[in-house]
Parts: sequence; structure tokens; C-alpha cells
Amino acid sequence: MNNNNSIPATGFKGLKENWRHDLTAAVSVSLVALPLALGIAVASNVSPMSGVLSAIIGGVVTTFFRGGYLAINGPAAGLIAVILGGLVALDGNISYVLAAIVVSGGLQTILGLLKMGRFAKLLPSSVLHGILAAIGIIIIAKQAHYIFGTSSNSDNTIGTLVDAFHKLPEANPFVFLISLVGILVLVFYKKINQKFIRLIPAPMWVLLLAMPIVFGFNFRNEHSISLFGNIYMIGPSLLIDIPDSILESILHPDFAMIGTSAFWLTVISITLIASVETLASARAVDKLDPYKRVTNLNKDLVGVGLSTMVSGALGGLPIITVIVRSTVNINSNAKTKWSNLYHGILLLLFVLLLAPVLSNIPLAALAAILVHTGFKLASPKVFRDAYDQGVEQLLFLSVTLIVSLYTDLLYGIIAGIMATLLLHMLLAKVGIVRFFKMIYKSGSKVYHLDDGTYDVKLKGVSNFLYALQLDQLLKEIPKGSVVRIDLNQTRLVDLSIMENLIDFKRINDNNGGNVKLLGLENHVASTSHNRALKIVTGRIKKRITQRQIRLQKMAIANGWSFEREVDWNTSYLQNFHFFDSRPIEMKSNSLKGIDKDTNTKWEIADIVFDEGALLALEVYQTTVHVVRLPSPIPRFIIDKEGLFDKIFDRVKSLTITRTNIDFKKRTGFSNKFHLSGEDEIAIKTFFTDDLISFLEENEIHHIESNGEALMIFKYVHIARTDEVKNMLDFSHHLLQHMNLDNIS
Repeated sequence: MNNNNSIPATGFKGLKENWRHDLTAAVSVSLVALPLALGIAVASNVSPMSGVLSAIIGGVVTTFFRGGYLAINGPAAGLIAVILGGLVALDGNISYVLAAIVVSGGLQTILGLLKMGRFAKLLPSSVLHGILAAIGIIIIAKQAHYIFGTSSNSDNTIGTLVDAFHKLPEANPFVFLISLVGILVLVFYKKINQKFIRLIPAPMWVLLLAMPIVFGFNFRNEHSISLFGNIYMIGPSLLIDIPDSILESILHPDFAMIGTSAFWLTVISITLIASVETLASARAVDKLDPYKRVTNLNKDLVGVGLSTMVSGALGGLPIITVIVRSTVNINSNAKTKWSNLYHGILLLLFVLLLAPVLSNIPLAALAAILVHTGFKLASPKVFRDAYDQGVEQLLFLSVTLIVSLYTDLLYGIIAGIMATLLLHMLLAKVGIVRFFKMIYKSGSKVYHLDDGTYDVKLKGVSNFLYALQLDQLLKEIPKGSVVRIDLNQTRLVDLSIMENLIDFKRINDNNGGNVKLLGLENHVASTSHNRALKIVTGRIKKRITQRQIRLQKMAIANGWSFEREVDWNTSYLQNFHFFDSRPIEMKSNSLKGIDKDTNTKWEIADIVFDEGALLALEVYQTTVHVVRLPSPIPRFIIDKEGLFDKIFDRVKSLTITRTNIDFKKRTGFSNKFHLSGEDEIAIKTFFTDDLISFLEENEIHHIESNGEALMIFKYVHIARTDEVKNMLDFSHHLLQHMNLDNIS
């Protein structure tokens, strides 16, 4: 429901107009950022205050230089492994690593000024997820010993992880109690629908609930406790070390090793991982932005580069765009970039006012947060999602992961890219020389037709190496244009290119354009995912499921149309507020027809949409029913209060800024439903006694009006054919009880 007229102002005007929204969001973000910053620093084997200092700089410095709107900047778990590797390579001297961080920030700044941020697109997304999975396993391996209160002398990740299992009998139960409480909080937090609990973010609850255990067993003083005949040591060594003054945490870089290969390998690793994560996160945040704004990636690179230089010079960690905190920021209704500044200032206040309290935080509590983070990066879901995108994507991810764990992240990236290229060559069935010619000299062109439309003809091999050329090709097309992208003459289209085309479609469609992708029906893929790698073969065999057969029969019997292939036209769904910050990945299995009694056109289709992004990503599948109305009606959202809070981490609906509309004479209706909208008088007029009675008598559905159409769904899963029939029956009777004729 957002439109260009409602886009928040930028600069200091935006600060003045939206400071309340941004400050409120910053409070939530800072409560998440504080424990994460402490944990990331501890996991990186540096002072806990280095992490907080980095988060403060990420907020206070980066805000003034970056190109994004709602992103949050600070230290990230994704760089823990790089910092640990740098410490090993540079003789364990943190001052040498700080020098590498400063130089890395300088390189990022130069790359941004040279407008080279686009080169991050050359890294295949499966390789990126392989790197993140490797980082997740490294975090779990290192932090598992803090979870159990044990230690490991192994010099590699696999050995450290194995040691964690071998030393389980030596686990300190008092330390493990803290970790167990923390992990339970993080796992079950989303399932708790209590306003006070949800007011405080889960990571902060982990720290708060650890405090009674710390004081109850007197962790501040070194002593032993006997339990079941065993003696366990408790003491300050199990707590984080916080200096009395933040100034004591400031360290300075030492450039003595700048002439060594180890130094530059560390610099390259930090620059590469930080840049790729920042740019990938920035693009992910753009998808969540309810105002559909687009980040200037080169400016973003300059912003994080400059702040990384400042951070390294003062003893802090590299700064990147962090996705979890950015997601919290968006879900907390932030409007402008100033929320990032506020979160940095709030962190500074926390440190100045709460330093004595912070010194009582146990390492086990931070380890619980980090292990939970590491598990998200390397959970079975990551591998399942890769497989869903194509078995080849799982192969690329796995090669990157394995090589990274047994060597380092830089070699893992190289191995992942080489594996991707090798398989692409085999699938394209051409020699090496011709393969690269089909990428860089494919003959792809853009044609501007007399009717104002643009035809894009892609040819040859369109894989990740072609991403930059594709950007240049599409750059010629003005935003808001009608575009046809023809892929008939492509021998291979990989996931990276599909992601770029979908991003281009999203941005262009948001600006009033219309992008159609043509020719993919002549390609085959290992899965039905809309981003899966696609190749042309001699024979095309299309599989059809039993559910699709039943839907096809239903369509034939009733005179409806049925299209089981992926449909790229989802822009009309994004006009519903529910999808403002929930990117729609794909739509398929579309039934279309006309309700004969009301002469309204309708569609029922399966969609896949995201909640959050990257590390915070949750993917949902559902079947939605859209009814195009013959005349305008008020905009509103109606569902059971709290219904979707139990399913989603945070629901962005009209209820954020608009209160519940109550019908005093129909308390049964108001108690059962949460109704919200823009024009309360018009809504109350529209909701007649007849309509209210109908809704009271039926099962609850999520119903949203965007003024021109209704979107109805009930199930957060793909509906069975009998459930599809129920949805149609419900909408048919709903329309009969709506007074559509008298609405102007």
C-alpha cells in the first residue's frame, strides 16, 4: 500500500520528520546489537569492548557516508573466522590484525569510489552460502567449549568440534545451565505470544536470565562446588572482562608486518568476505524495505570502508551491513537511515551507564547466542534450500564448505568457483575456449522498439561471469519501462543470472514498469524452483504432480483456466500490505475464473514468500485467493488478533500504525477479529450487520483489501484441492454479503 508519495524524506528533513519512528526502532536494534557485539568480539579472541566499540562506530560513523536506508551496520559473526585466521597467521598479535583491518577498510573505500561494488555479483550465491555455512560450523566448534565449560588444544575446526563431544563427561553443569537456558530462550522465543516478553529481544533475555545464575552461584569469586561427588570450579574467568573505562579498550594498529604475504592474505580475506557480505545484505534489505528504495552499493562500500578504517584504528572489528539487526530495524517500523545513528548512540550510553552490570555477563550466555547464530548459518535447512534450488547448488555449497573447513575461507571461495565453472562447462557441452566466448561474446543485445517497449535478447551462456555485462545491458533501460527478456537462445542460465533478472524485474515493476521473462519453457532444470540452473536439451520432459492433475480436472469441469508453470507476474500481490516487506519468490499453479453471481474475476495460486533475509530468512509457502472487485472499497485488514504473530516473528500489518476498529454493538465480532484500516468511518459503513454476521459464523481467514481487490488466505501451507474448494466457497459467499453496488 506504500507508494512513491509516502516515501520518507532523506537527509536532515527525514531526521526531523521521522525521528520518533527511527528512535523507537533503534531501541529494539540496540538491545539486539549489544549482546551480539559482545559475543562476536569474544568469539574473535579480542576484548568484548572491541565488539561494542565497532557497533558504536558502525552506527555513528557509517550513517553519514553509506548508500542504504534501513540497514544497520556493525561487527558480524560472518567475520569471526577471518579474524581468528588472521590472529593465527600474524603471530597472535591483535595489533597486526588491526593494521590489516585498517588497510582492508582503505581498499573497500577505494573499490567503492571506483564504482566496483558490482564485482561482488561475480561470486555465485551458492558459494557465498557455502562460506557462511563454514563460518557457522567454525563458530559452533569454537563456542561449544564455552557452552560446556571445557577446552580444546586442537589446531583445526574439525578437531575442536570432535573434542567438544569427547569432553562432554568433563562439562561444568553450572556453566551448561546458563547455556541451556539461553538456547531454550532463543529456540522458543518466537512461539511466545506475550507482549512483555516480545518487548525485549531474545538475545537480551539470554543475558538477563543468566544474571540470577551468576549471582546465585557467586561467579564473581573463585571457588569450587561439589555436585554428585565431583568438584567444579566457578569464578571470574567464566565472565567477560570489561575494563573500568571504555578508553582502556582502545588499541592501536601495528603495521610492522605490512611487507609479509601473511598480512596481505589477511587483508584480502577481510576485504573479500566483508564486501560480499555487505553488498549481499544490502540487496536483501532492499527487498524488505516497504518503500521499495534501492541502495547505492558503491556508496555503501565507501561507508563501511571508512568506518572499518576508524574501527581498526581504535581497536575495533571490521564493519559490515548486518542482516539480523537490519531485519529488526525494518520490523520495528524504522523509516530512514538515522535509526542506525541512534542505535550507535544508544550503545554508547549503555556502555557508559551499564559497565559494572556488563562485567557480570557469563561467557556461556554469549556462547549460547553465537552457537544459535552458527546453527542458523549451517543448519540442515541451509542444505535443504540449496537442494530445492537444484542438486548442483548443493554440490557448489558443499565443495566450498569442505575446502573452507580444511584450508581457509579464501581457498574455499576459489574451490567453489572452480567447481561451479567446471559443472557449467559440462552442462553446456562445449570446449573451454568456446565456453568463455559464449559468455563474453554472446551477442546479447537490447532493442528499443517503436512502441516504446524494450526487447532484451540473451544468448549463449548466461552464468555468474556474465553478471556484470548483464548489468551494463540492462542499464540502458529506463526504470518503469515495458521490457521483454527473451532467453530462448541461451544454452545455460544459472542461479546468479536468474537472481539478477528477478531483482531487475522487482525494481522496474516497483517503478511502474512491466518485465516479462520469455523462453524458459524451452529449458530444463533439476528442480521447479524459479532460480534453478536451466539448460537446453534435446528432449524436454515436464513432470506433473497428482495435485496438479486434480486442479486441472477441477478447472476443466468448471470452465476455469489453469496454468501450472511459474508465472513471473506477482507485482499485483506486492500491492497488498502483507507483502510490503515479504518478498515473493515465485507463483505457480494458477487457477483463474469468474464468479458468475457478482461478475468478479478471481485467481487462486501457490506462492512462495520470504520473512526476513539471509541469516534471518524464513521461507513460507501458501495458497492465496485474489478477487478483483467491480468497484472500489475501503482498505482494511481483518484476521484473528495475534493469529499470525504465532507464525511469523513480527507481523508488519496495518496494526503497526493503526488501531483496532471496534464495533461497540457487535462485541462478539470485535472480540473474535482484529480489524484495522485507513478510514474508520468508511470501514464501519462497509461492514454491515449482514457482513459481520457472515464473518462471525465462518472460520477465520486473513482478508485484506487494497481498495481494488481482496486477498484471502487461511493456510500457511500449499492448500489441498479440497481446501482450494473451501476457499472458493468462502469467497463466493463473502462477496454475496458485501454491499458492492453502493460503494463509490
